[in-house]
Amino acid sequence: MNIYLTRHGQTEWNTQGRLQGWQNSPLTEKGRKDAKLLGERLSKIPLDIIYSSSSQRALDTAKIIKGNRNIETIIDDNLREINMGPWEGRILEEIEKENPVEYFNYWNAPHLYVPLKGGEYFEDVQKRSVAVIDKIIKEGKYKNVLVVTHGITLKNILNYYDNKAMENLWDTPFIQGTSLSKIEVRDEGIHVPFFGDTSHLE
Repeated sequence: MNIYLTRHGQTEWNTQGRLQGWQNSPLTEKGRKDAKLLGERLSKIPLDIIYSSSSQRALDTAKIIKGNRNIETIIDDNLREINMGPWEGRILEEIEKENPVEYFNYWNAPHLYVPLKGGEYFEDVQKRSVAVIDKIIKEGKYKNVLVVTHGITLKNILNYYDNKAMENLWDTPFIQGTSLSKIEVRDEGIHVPFFGDTSHLE
């Protein structure tokens, strides 16, 4: 089984440096164009199913990637981005100024990060998102699966299957919008052959 994973395309809040989390902003022209380029790259792969986060930016990205192909899309709340509580919709600089300790840990020591009221721990995101992938693997119904999700959710999934500790979450490269990662499930085990590949965008 091959599980391909991507992050949604660039959004308006991405360009403004605002955190989105469970909130949403529309895809930019670049975000739509990049999703189309990823769709062209994946057109050579016979996808059996698409799993998407329920956030509109992910659903829109999935729809563009799918194009005219008749592929079922399963929508799952557990593939949503980390809930950032009161940080959502706010600019990074403001958050850093008001909550310096939490902000530092968020970007530098994820295993020590304690969210403000209403937010999620990184471990919460990993638990719910990995449960989705585990279910896909255990059911074993598909050969090629596409998962459309978000940056931190994607990092948590890949970190888990690459057997890395939570404190190493940010060690791997930044996940660009519509970059492609892959989890290979074989008889001998599960591994991550590539992570955040953007060759279709360059």
